[in-house]
Amino acid sequence: MNLLTIENVSKSFAKHTALDDVSLTIPQGSIYGLLGPNGAGKTTLLRIINRITAPDKGRVLFDGHDITPEDVYSIGYLPEERGLYKKMKVGEQAIFFARLKGMSKSEATSKLREWFDKFGINEWWNKEVGELSKGMAQKMQFIVTVMHNPKLLIFDEPFSGFDPINANLLKSEILELRDKGATIIFSTHNMSSVEEICDHITLINKSRNILSGNVEEIRHKHGSNIFEAVYRGNEAALLAALDKRCEILESKPSPTGINRIKLHIASDSEVRGVIATANECVELRSFSEIIPSMNDIFIRAVNGNL
Repeated sequence: MNLLTIENVSKSFAKHTALDDVSLTIPQGSIYGLLGPNGAGKTTLLRIINRITAPDKGRVLFDGHDITPEDVYSIGYLPEERGLYKKMKVGEQAIFFARLKGMSKSEATSKLREWFDKFGINEWWNKEVGELSKGMAQKMQFIVTVMHNPKLLIFDEPFSGFDPINANLLKSEILELRDKGATIIFSTHNMSSVEEICDHITLINKSRNILSGNVEEIRHKHGSNIFEAVYRGNEAALLAALDKRCEILESKPSPTGINRIKLHIASDSEVRGVIATANECVELRSFSEIIPSMNDIFIRAVNGNL
């Protein structure tokens, strides 16, 4: 079942087309990566989902119906450009944001205390927001985004400016929220994060959706039939045996005797023959396909080389 469906959405500002007939579906209970270079249209799409702006054409369906103002209470949005009132007390401001999402003051206070304790920032409750470090301010903003248990969470570059320890803390929290039933849109330039936590992705480039699907399926689909063999034996004999069967891309002899060779095989039907040939002249320890990273696929797609 899909929690969110974007149907043929277009949006222009003056002479600039931000989105051009973009469609995508976001399965319930998934982490969905929204990718693209700067200026591709990602932030415009997120603002349309949040009803901050309206599309010129197309529509947004939330939980099976056209999205309404009331549905915004079921969404948590952490934008990339975040603003806080620096003269307000930390706890006071967090309660203010929670009230905007429909929570009572007592419920908000109780929930916030739990989250502040979990993130180790309870001691900052009565201090001014302006005293917070960037990392602590980001923790606070993450908390007020998720604390009302929304059906849909939208994070725009949530790890920006975080050190590795706090970035890992946020990743584990995002995965836990997904496991508890939340649907998450994750907009980022960090491709390693996409591989670690995203189930599906859409890549937007020049205002259009150019690639969508399951992350692992996309990585396998856009592989280039490149393999690595690990072996023990005579390198020259192996290279000679494989010469007419495949293209040798790289050979790495090792003083330990465990050598590696990278090769390209023209078609799937020839893979078994290459393995058999290699196994006849050396002691083959492993033979595996090299699956491209999401970073490789991102660059190839944006450059039109998929």
